[in-house]
Amino acid sequence: MTTGTPAVAIIMGSRSDWPTMKHAADALDRLGVAWEAKVVSAHRTPKRLFDFATGAKAAGYKVIIAGAGGAAHLPGMAASMTELPVLGVPVESRALKGMDSLLSIAQMPGGVPVATLAIGEPGAKNAGILAAQILALSDEVLAGRLTAFREAQTESVHETVED
Repeated sequence: MTTGTPAVAIIMGSRSDWPTMKHAADALDRLGVAWEAKVVSAHRTPKRLFDFATGAKAAGYKVIIAGAGGAAHLPGMAASMTELPVLGVPVESRALKGMDSLLSIAQMPGGVPVATLAIGEPGAKNAGILAAQILALSDEVLAGRLTAFREAQTESVHETVED
C-alpha cells in the first residue's frame, strides 16, 4: 500500500472479494495513488457501511471503489450515502458467474450513479486506473504518470506475431 493520506477507498463485502479487488490496489500502486481497503458488508455490517459512506468525504477520500458479488448492494448503498464518485466492481459469483453482481450494480435508479466496471479482475484493474484518471483531473503529476502508463502499455503491444 502506498503511504500518505489515502485518496481512494477500496471497499468490499467480504474478505473473499480481496483476490479480485487486489487488482484495483495493484493498479493504484503502479500509478502511485494512496489507497486503503476495508471490508464493509451491506448486509452483514450495515452500521459499518453507514458510518463509512457518510464519513468518507470528511475522512479525506476522493473516490470509492466498491466490489461486491451476488446481490451486490454495497456499491449502490455506498453511492446513496455519499457525493463521492463510486466505482462498482462486480465480483464473480459461483451461481451466475458474476452476471447477478453486474446487473445489481449497473441497474441503479436515476439520481444515484455507480460507474460500473467489468466483472472480476479486468473490472477491478480498470477501476483502479479510472480512479487515478478522476484524481488526475486536479493533479498534473499523476496525469503525467498516467500518460507514461498508457505509453508503456502501447509499446508493449507488438505489431507482428513473431518474437
